[in-house]
Amino acid sequence: GYTYIVDIDLEKFFDNVPQDKLMYLVGKTVKDPDVISLVTKYLRAGVMVKGKYEETTIGTPQGGNLSPLLSNIMLNELDKELEARGLHFVRYADDCIITVASSAAANRVMHTVTSWIERKLSLKVNATKSKVTKPTRLKYLGFGFVKMNGKWEARPHKDSINRFKRKLKKLTYRSWSVPMDYRILRLNQVIRGWINYFRIGKMKKNMTKIDEHLRNRMRIVIWKQWKTSEKRMWGLKKLGVPEWMARQSVGFADHYQAVAKTAGLRKITKEILAKRGLISCLDYYMN
Repeated sequence: GYTYIVDIDLEKFFDNVPQDKLMYLVGKTVKDPDVISLVTKYLRAGVMVKGKYEETTIGTPQGGNLSPLLSNIMLNELDKELEARGLHFVRYADDCIITVASSAAANRVMHTVTSWIERKLSLKVNATKSKVTKPTRLKYLGFGFVKMNGKWEARPHKDSINRFKRKLKKLTYRSWSVPMDYRILRLNQVIRGWINYFRIGKMKKNMTKIDEHLRNRMRIVIWKQWKTSEKRMWGLKKLGVPEWMARQSVGFADHYQAVAKTAGLRKITKEILAKRGLISCLDYYMN
């Protein structure tokens, strides 16, 4: 029933965290002066930009081991404020959404929470990216949301799916001259990582389509690696392709998109690629 989403975007959060305010909050919990000193040195260690040293007087190092923890110490104050107001919210690092029951409530919450963040935490809210929206238009942590049979379901957002496709496409460029074992290793790493992250979302139909396209691209990679007509005939016959069918495929030579559609090359099946070590997106997701 809380279908109005207040999507608050903190502008360059890790770059703009006020260090004095952060260390004050750390000091409220941590009573060890040595730890306080070490964290302060970590924040003020500086960075090298094009070979020159620059001081870091604000922000926390992006990618640093300590930064996610420090961001939670800072934004724990926001959590407590939203809880005190009785609001329904989700926060992951600096990504925060608040759900309310009406448009008027959403606009009121947007105004008051933005004001509180800027006043109490000295952080900047990105007015351009922050918005009041509906679940169907929301992208949160890479997920989109749809209503099915009266219930809201999470699915990978179309932008996330397109980014996944681009990664797979890059790893299946036929011009990328690497051993097949390494190519499959990299593909499997990307497939496992992406599906492990998005596994709570429904995506069977998308995985089926991506699987088919991936196998098609892998057939083209194999076809290019065989190089000569003789090697291609040998490879197809080894797969059990009749000679007339093999000659039909070989006749397309390096017209890769055309040859990929031939019955001969389609004998490089899902099972054969699996024996070679390639994970099926659909099977991995379903398992």
